[in-house]
Amino acid sequence: MKYSEMKDLTVDELRRRLQDGRRQLFETKMKHSLGQIASPITIRDIRRDCARIQTALTQKLSR
Repeated sequence: MKYSEMKDLTVDELRRRLQDGRRQLFETKMKHSLGQIASPITIRDIRRDCARIQTALTQKLSR
């Protein structure tokens, strides 16, 4: 998801997406450690999405 799409979401939606992203990151890391996932690129992408969401959330809360 792009940052431009995230900045239009509410604080509650951003928090929910961040929680979902962190859960997805945990599950993906576990799958990677078990050898069930072929590419570690997905871990990087999820981590970056979480960072984008956190940035948008910080921007909303600082106003």
